[in-house]
Amino acid sequence: MIKTSAVKAIKKSLFIVFLFLLFFDGKCNRGYRKVAQEKAKEEAAAAKKRIEAEHTKNLLKLVRGIHFTEVKRVFDNGMSFSPVGYQLVPEWRISFPSVDSVNIFSPKLNKFLNAPVMFDHDSIFNVAWAWLKLKYIKKDSMQFMVLHVHDDTIVTEKVHVFMTFYTNSYIKDVLHSDTAKLWKPGRRDTDYIRKKAVFANHIPDSAFAGTDPPALESRSPLVTVKKKPVDDPVLGGKSYDAYLSPAYDITIHHAYQDFGYEYTAFVDEKGNITFRKSLEDLSMSQEIARNVIAAMKGITDSYIKLYVAATPAKTLGIPHRSIIFMNVVGYKK
Repeated sequence: MIKTSAVKAIKKSLFIVFLFLLFFDGKCNRGYRKVAQEKAKEEAAAAKKRIEAEHTKNLLKLVRGIHFTEVKRVFDNGMSFSPVGYQLVPEWRISFPSVDSVNIFSPKLNKFLNAPVMFDHDSIFNVAWAWLKLKYIKKDSMQFMVLHVHDDTIVTEKVHVFMTFYTNSYIKDVLHSDTAKLWKPGRRDTDYIRKKAVFANHIPDSAFAGTDPPALESRSPLVTVKKKPVDDPVLGGKSYDAYLSPAYDITIHHAYQDFGYEYTAFVDEKGNITFRKSLEDLSMSQEIARNVIAAMKGITDSYIKLYVAATPAKTLGIPHRSIIFMNVVGYKK
């Protein structure tokens, strides 16, 4: 009886061990299969990337040595202006001496610079330090979509930018035109800015930046007005910060007391300057905050209006309300 029980116990133990080994082996096999599947996916993705990169290289071979000029840069709504007044400006002049390098013109240096071309998947490549997706290449034109890449990952944007290029020979011999004409904003842009200007002139919070920013100058020897400079971009061209965020240092002598404030102001279509918003840290008592804002408004309505003349911002020649940044310092003596 005892022997029989022992045998049964041994058999039961062996059966449990067998089941465990069977389960463990199955789990290991599933793990190996999963690793193998992941490896196969990675290899397939890498192969696809190589094929797509090779396809893009072959397309670029078709335009090797041909000189292109960017003629249009627009958002996906077809316009070159954003709601805040930022204007997309076509300015690239490029050619591909080889499939892995590009010559791009620098307005600042007034010469062409050579930059490497790096290929990725899905007709995406890095050219002249910008990530682009090739949309098409035709006999006389090509188009790219500008991509936003962060930490090697494409950031999906709700708004895209498209760059259209024509060959120099097509511009000259077929269109009988030049870049100065082709770069001019179209009627849709003009209508858009005209409508925005009407809103901005009636509703202050609809103010937007003018591509010709507002200009401030002193009316009195007691007041000094200096516009803060903005450095040009590496490759030259338009410095967008100069008109998106025009900033001025204003110094007032023989003021009622010493003071220093930073704030923004509106400049309307007639050149009137009015207080908009404090840039100071107002995380103090409500009473002190109210006094600081009241002081800024008082300085704007007295010293600024009396001693500073403003020319309104313009976009496409249309005057409109815009915003300026001011650092106003007063000295009693």
